[in-house]
Amino acid sequence: MKSTRAVIREHGGPEVIDWIEEDAPAPGPGEVLIEHGAVGLNFIDTYHRTGLYPVELPSGLGLEAAGRIVATGEGVTDYAEGDRVAYMGPGLGAYATHRVMPASALFKVPDGISDEVAAAAILKAATTEGLVDRCAEVKSGDTVLVHAAAGGVGLIMVQWLKAIGAHVIGTVSTDEKASLAREAGCDHVIRYDEEEIAPRVREITEGAGVPVVLDGVGKDTFMASLDSLSPRGLLVSFGNASGPVDGVNLGILAQKGSLFVTRPTLFHYYATPEEREAGMGRVWEMIGSGKVKVTVGQTYPLSEAAQAHRDLEARRTTGSTVLVP
Repeated sequence: MKSTRAVIREHGGPEVIDWIEEDAPAPGPGEVLIEHGAVGLNFIDTYHRTGLYPVELPSGLGLEAAGRIVATGEGVTDYAEGDRVAYMGPGLGAYATHRVMPASALFKVPDGISDEVAAAAILKAATTEGLVDRCAEVKSGDTVLVHAAAGGVGLIMVQWLKAIGAHVIGTVSTDEKASLAREAGCDHVIRYDEEEIAPRVREITEGAGVPVVLDGVGKDTFMASLDSLSPRGLLVSFGNASGPVDGVNLGILAQKGSLFVTRPTLFHYYATPEEREAGMGRVWEMIGSGKVKVTVGQTYPLSEAAQAHRDLEARRTTGSTVLVP
């Protein structure tokens, strides 16, 4: 059985993504071999490629995928050949037709959820679950500002927030993305290319500001996020789409209302077997019930991953993107 996988030997632009064809590896003790049906694309993949998040080279790319098990190693008892599974790490290497993974890293995919939806959703929906439910502890009636509301995480986040009874203000950059954000449930949409975010948030909230901001953009929106918060509000800064936030004077948090800022990492919220089981159970329930609909905005052949990266970085994508082997 032949397998193809992506490799980067240096950090740089999409052109550094190369491909290796080889025999599919055999699973060792406690491992399984998965034939991928779909691979998820995430902005963090571009950070690994560019070196913003340093990785040891040479390296694979990609954190999440879904498919079926085609071989099991010694000692694997919870999974069998033919089982449909998905994963969201650990380690890079999802940009591949086949991959060996530890059985402990897998989640069974329920019937009725396709490989494409599972691959598009598992990391983004788990991110949403961890940030909304456990990090920010958003409650029914809260008003939340979500940046990049029409992105892969954003659309899931908006729907999740609406399902728990929150009011949502979303920021977007185009009319098309504004329509998608509204369809997902945004109560208010701010075109950040046409109006300043914080003054508009204050107008919407009658001067109060919001108790929570969910910010996956980073550098470009950091100050607007702080200025949008109510006193003792929480900024959850979870991404760097515009570059990392640095050089922060902590005194500004006091000046703007005794604010809180956290820079969470998903895997700190999925650290134990109990957290993983509870978090993913919640994810599948929200998707399976229809409360969260996963929008696969575009698909690319796996071999065109470089073009997918270009389009993602140029903000030419909407919703989630999957790579199909």
